[in-house]
Parts: sequence; C-alpha cells; structure tokens
Amino acid sequence: MHSDVTDAIRRALEEDIGSGDITSAACVPADRRARGYFLAREWLVLAGTGLLPAIYEMRGGVEELTVLHEDGAHLREGARVAEVVGKARTLLECERVALNFLQRLSGIATLANEYSSLVEGTPCRVLDTRKTTPGLRRLEKAAAASGGVVNHRMGLYDAILIKNNHISAAGGVRQAIENARESGLPIEIEVRTLDELHEALDARADHLLLDNLSPQQAEEWVRIIAGRAKVELSGGITLDTVRNYAETGADFVSCGAITHSARAVDLSFRLELL
Repeated sequence: MHSDVTDAIRRALEEDIGSGDITSAACVPADRRARGYFLAREWLVLAGTGLLPAIYEMRGGVEELTVLHEDGAHLREGARVAEVVGKARTLLECERVALNFLQRLSGIATLANEYSSLVEGTPCRVLDTRKTTPGLRRLEKAAAASGGVVNHRMGLYDAILIKNNHISAAGGVRQAIENARESGLPIEIEVRTLDELHEALDARADHLLLDNLSPQQAEEWVRIIAGRAKVELSGGITLDTVRNYAETGADFVSCGAITHSARAVDLSFRLELL
C-alpha cells in the first residue's frame, strides 16, 4: 500500500478516535466480541475496500475480515460489501472512518461510471483531473478508475500540460511549446482561440486541450485539427452534455466534477453480538 494511503488512514483514525473512543469504553465490555457488516443502501459502484484491512490493523486487528466484492463491482441496494469479526470496541471505533472512506470513494466510482457509460459507443474516453481532495488524490483517482474513467496525470511531476497561465508566463503558445520540447516528453497545451490553435498545430503539439467550447464549436475545431494531435475537451462538461461532446470526434473529455463534486453514497455498518 502506498505511503500516501497509509498516511491518510492514520490521519483519519487519529482525527476521529484521538485519545480513545470514550463512548465504547464506557458502554461496552473490553472482552465483548461481535460481527459487523457493511451494507449498500442504494445502487452503487464500489471503491475503497482495499483500505479496510489497514484500518483495522492500525487499531489492533480483527479475527476475520471478508471483503465480499472487489472495487468496481456494481452493487444493488441491500448487498453486503464486507463482513468483520473481532472485539466490539475495535469494530465500533473503526466504523465511521471505514464508512467515510467507502462512502466517499464509492461515490466517486459511481459518478465516474455514470460519465463513462454515457460515452459508450464512441471512441472518446473520459479523463479525471487534479481537482481532488488535498491528501486523498491517489485514493480518489483509484476510485475514478474503478468507475471506468481514465486517470490523467497524477500531479505536476508526471506529465506536461501547458495551461493559459503557463502560456502567459512563457511568452506565448509557440514559446511555451519550444521551451517544453527540451524535456523530451509529450506536450499537451490548452488553447483558447483559433489563432492559438493554429499556432499550437504549427509548433507540433501532441495533445490539445480545448476549454469551454460548445459541442458545435468543438466539432468545428476537431475538423480543423484533422488528426494532427490528440484532442481533449473540458470546461463545464456535465452528465447532460458529455455525450454531445463525445460525439464531436474528440479523443477525450475531462471532468473535474467526478472527484470534486461526487456525492457520498449511502452505506451503513450493522453490528451483531457473538
């Protein structure tokens, strides 16, 4: 498990439990054993199950943990996600952290699946973005992939994407591309006008990001590009419009809402004494 993930789990447990679960300590005998299970309370696409073993291990472990469905599974209302047996206090103190991760990440996977399903039958793929919760990017991008979208760059360090402020800072489209060419990496650049589009094509950009166009404008620009570069569309693309954008001939559409605006799905945890 990546250190980013274990750090996120540790912080979440420390945030919630602090010096101890005083309610469970006051109410529940220390030696009491229980069985718990996670339950889907609506249709969802599952994500985050790989965190459950680490969550319990950081609080002393459990006797049994059975994950019943893999990430990416489509679950109906009433489906059991996982079952766990151990000390009742351990199950209770881990309940909210486990649910928070499962609900948040499954919400992202569910929304990602909605987007990816809407472009089926076209050559266009949906990309996620860097618009993630600080500290949770690796988890949220894994959840988006579980829902069927393609992960774009993880951060500023693993791909070149020249955006409007880079263009301003570099002194123009051509200058930005020429400067970036020295890296030897594929170059993606955002263009906002037809003049910038032609300049980027003349400078042999590999990947063009067309932002805030209507589907009709995007289709016209795709025809101008004529396969000379990969085309990505972005900017306010919603579930209602993603199909229209996918049908323009673009290679990709990117959508920040998948990670920044996904609704947490409804999951619950039920506990039974043994």
